[in-house]
Amino acid sequence: MKRLLPSTALAFILGFSAMPLFAKTTAGPDGWDALQPDREQVIASLNVVELLKRHHYNKPPLNDERSEKIYQGYLKMLDPSRSYFTAADIAEFDKWRTQFDDFLKSGNLEPGFTIYKRHLDRLKERLDYALALLDKGVDSFDFSVDETLLVDRKDAPWAKDKAELDDLWRKRVKDEVLRMKIAGKDPKNIQELLTKRYKNQRARLEQTRGEDVFQSYINAFAQSYDPHTNYLSPDNAENFDINMSLSLEGIGAVLQSDNEHVKVVRLVPAGPAEKSKQIAPADKIIGVAQGNGEMVDVIGWRLDEVVKLIRGPKGSVVRLEVIPASNAPNDPTSKVVSITREAVKLEEQAAKKSVLKLEHDGREYKLGVIDVPAFYLDFKAFRAGNPDYKSTTRDVKRLITELQKDKVDGIVIDLRNNGGGSLQEATELTSLFIEQGPTVLVRNSDGRVDVLADENSGAFYTGPLAVLVNRLSASASEIFAGAMQDYHRALILGGQTFGKGTVQTIQPLNHGELKLTLAKFYRVSGQSTQHQGVIPDITYPDVVDTKEIGESALPEAMPWDSIRPAIRPEMDPFKPFLTELKARHDARTANDPDFVFTRKRLALAQQLMQETTVSLNESKRRAQQTDIEAQQLAIENARRKAKGEEPLKELKQEDEEALPLDDEKTKPEDDAYLSESGRILLDYLGLSATVAKH
Repeated sequence: MKRLLPSTALAFILGFSAMPLFAKTTAGPDGWDALQPDREQVIASLNVVELLKRHHYNKPPLNDERSEKIYQGYLKMLDPSRSYFTAADIAEFDKWRTQFDDFLKSGNLEPGFTIYKRHLDRLKERLDYALALLDKGVDSFDFSVDETLLVDRKDAPWAKDKAELDDLWRKRVKDEVLRMKIAGKDPKNIQELLTKRYKNQRARLEQTRGEDVFQSYINAFAQSYDPHTNYLSPDNAENFDINMSLSLEGIGAVLQSDNEHVKVVRLVPAGPAEKSKQIAPADKIIGVAQGNGEMVDVIGWRLDEVVKLIRGPKGSVVRLEVIPASNAPNDPTSKVVSITREAVKLEEQAAKKSVLKLEHDGREYKLGVIDVPAFYLDFKAFRAGNPDYKSTTRDVKRLITELQKDKVDGIVIDLRNNGGGSLQEATELTSLFIEQGPTVLVRNSDGRVDVLADENSGAFYTGPLAVLVNRLSASASEIFAGAMQDYHRALILGGQTFGKGTVQTIQPLNHGELKLTLAKFYRVSGQSTQHQGVIPDITYPDVVDTKEIGESALPEAMPWDSIRPAIRPEMDPFKPFLTELKARHDARTANDPDFVFTRKRLALAQQLMQETTVSLNESKRRAQQTDIEAQQLAIENARRKAKGEEPLKELKQEDEEALPLDDEKTKPEDDAYLSESGRILLDYLGLSATVAKH
């Protein structure tokens, strides 16, 4: 799906004669005046304007409305917690709010640079103020005073003056100190760590280049179209998968910026991070160390800078300091995990089978389970004509044959955490389960719809089928699950999927590259997989908060829509039984220890996320922390008691016990969601057989 756009789209722009500009583009100790756009950047900005106008999927006009989006997006990018700019700064910038379209069309980058340089001024002022507070010693803070800090500031009013910012930052530094104090650090360590953090951030300000400013500004423009349209600077262009699509080689994790933190979005199947069992989606990385070297505090760093630290030679060790997502929102307790960097091997991502043995309605059943971690295809071997090339479809076909020899009563395809991969394989895998017909529709920016189809007649497997998905099932997983649902070929079970239903391409520029969205996926029913994803027939409790993770959690995500369907709807064999299947599922899982645990843990997390302020009174804060930990421990121990396991005395034990031994094999029956999927499939077989008899 990756293709380059015609170079003629750029022809008239490349001859543009830029206005005289400063050549020096690096900040110096005397201020930020040296940060000025250069000729190459002006030409690149005009190229981006033209490419988005002609080739972006939506082709929205670059007008005053778009200007407002660019402006607000840029302010949010630079100051997401409204902690740097004053109301006076914003009033000054407001004169441009409907003019960014005109500036971009004419190649005038000065307003973008002016706002960024003001941001640098304000950031330096804040860091200087924070360091001055720390110079008085952390013991100078009075934690007996009853005051609060607003932590969710995305909609807070801009500070009216410097005095108001000073008060906000006094509280911010006080909060940092209190968090560390409650986490068990002594005053000397707290003083050293925070002083070093703020000094490092200040030193990095001096290294700001004109390219950093240009990339931020042009990305505010590009990402006003959709979150997957990005400008890549020349430094990042070669590594766009790592820096911009946020797919991180080395440890196998997909990351994104989250205010001053770097957040884990998902783990690459069979990657080092996933295999470590020590990192989970929504965890925050706050420190990075090479091997046994010093831990570098990365709070407040840019995403690409953190990525550079985490990347490294295969076989080397990186240590990450992580705040687990399972912590209470104001619990800064971190853990350090060691991960050996390595490339993800194709054979480790290969589909695997197991047999799920269940007793149902007084009889023993065997269900085949096929775990598909990714949609992979060994392109090199495939193109070379190697008859033994590896692919998802070939492996699944072989596993189905083996399971049929085991005389299984049905099959569950497990797509949980499968972030996608080869579109060709999503189509090929679909072809194993349907007679013939379209598998996915791709609508281009010109409105043309390409239909990918299974041309072979006859299905390879016609037996009972369920597909298990979750919020981290994305892209190719959603295409396959959507096709199985639209053809009424399988029961779709689990959580609402990720919702990534767009196609991107890379277009080289005179200076850097542009990754832009030029097509959208649609299911054969005509429904988009974008934003909404695939909604299961029967929904399980979410393991991660869908407001935090998923396409709909990204700013400016393109909406769900539909086009003309490619198939006529046939009779749905599942529909008459869904109400009964759901009732049985609800009755069965109402007291299931794992389902109850997941529901309660997510409910507690969502309740805590509603709290927008924190107390800066130490005794109150400790009492809140103790109460939250007691609730988390009670939820964990209720699950353990119901399963006949020893209760924990404290939550920290959970981390130690969670690490499986290398030779420890978990049985499919121990996976509550997998077992429940098997039971729903068996319920359906029983209900449909009863109806057939009558």
